[in-house]
Amino acid sequence: MILCVPGIFHLISSPGALLPTTPSTESPRGMRAGTATPTPCFQSTSPRWDPTKDLRAIASNFCYLENSGWYWGAVTAAQAHAALQEASEGAFLVRDSSHPLYMLTLSVRTARGPTSIRIQYSCAQFLLDSSSPARPSLSSFPSVPSLVQHYMGPERKAEEGRVEEEPPSKASQQGIQQTTVVLKLKQALYKPQSLPSLQHLTRLVINRQTDCPDQLPLPRPLLRYLQDYPFKV
Repeated sequence: MILCVPGIFHLISSPGALLPTTPSTESPRGMRAGTATPTPCFQSTSPRWDPTKDLRAIASNFCYLENSGWYWGAVTAAQAHAALQEASEGAFLVRDSSHPLYMLTLSVRTARGPTSIRIQYSCAQFLLDSSSPARPSLSSFPSVPSLVQHYMGPERKAEEGRVEEEPPSKASQQGIQQTTVVLKLKQALYKPQSLPSLQHLTRLVINRQTDCPDQLPLPRPLLRYLQDYPFKV
């Protein structure tokens, strides 16, 4: 790093050493006489985002999703919508996004039929993607299960209930305006190949009955098992 300080310097025999000489009264080249001397230029030391936080957040999130049973992985929108077609309103699943700028997508059965909503990730937080005026009021969460749990519960804000559908492909998008959909998450649609175990279903029942499972009189291994998935869905 080079530190810029007014004055003229001479190199001496010690490597990397700089000693200032007597300040010159002459104006630097390119500057008229009487012009103020430039102030020292120091680089700003604004804090930078630690990428390891992203790694931890993404890794822990996918561990949660793999345990959830409603993460379908790399399925297409058509496959997800076909699975939701006969489900009741409010059934949902999470899958890998087909868009290169997004990791995950929430597919849900609405009153108008199955639709998909992209999940945005930024600075270790997940939120539903939207460009509508309600976007500033959308809450963000440290994991996708906590996001889903929020939209299943009564604590969600009224303005958060309307979100934008994932737009169709470019080939079929001409002349179609973006629309909003009322989001009601009620029941997870489990992937047939990865149905949750009896232990996991029991863990969900315990989590739904208490907000402090770590205070239950249970053996330590069971408490750790509850902490591995602290969600109700």
